[in-house]
Order: sequence, then structure tokens, then C-alpha cells
Amino acid sequence: MFATIYRPSRNAMQSGHASTRRWVLDFPQGAKRHSDPLMGWTSSTDTTAQLKLRFDSKEEAVAYAKKHGIPFRVTEKPDVPRRTKSYAANFSADRRQPWSH
Repeated sequence: MFATIYRPSRNAMQSGHASTRRWVLDFPQGAKRHSDPLMGWTSSTDTTAQLKLRFDSKEEAVAYAKKHGIPFRVTEKPDVPRRTKSYAANFSADRRQPWSH
């Protein structure tokens, strides 16, 4: 199984991009989960599935994985450019769409 190095996507409930700047090294689920008969909780003997290591750059995450002998896969997504908008553009005379209520 390969570890995954990626940048997390933006939360759909928020408009900010604060938690999307750092890179994450995420380990896959290695062992099967089993249910505790008394409490009904699911548990596993694999503790690496609980880890999410965060890095400031992709190169740092790749260097860490190579140093520790972790097979990895890098998943990149393209950066979406931010469109700057202003409230005053709603009332401009050369607006593309007509202003109507």
C-alpha cells in the first residue's frame, strides 16, 4: 500500500483557503477493522492509519517519505485562480448582465 501525499481541498462549508496550503502525508488502512463485542466500537491494530503528517511543502513530504522508506504517491490538483470582485461592480454602467430586481 502506498502513502498519499496531497494538499487537502477546501471545506464546502467555508469560503476560506486557510487549511489548504499545507501538504499532508496520509497512510492507508493496513489491517482490517473489527468490532468490539461489548461496546460496539470499531478498532484496528494498525496505528499508522490514524496518522496525518503535515508539511509546509511537497518537497519536505517527499523527503520524509524517502528518508523513512515509505512508498508514496503524490496527488496534485491545479491551483484555482481567485477572481477579485468588488461590490461596486454590481452598480457599474458597463455591466455585462442587466441589473434587475
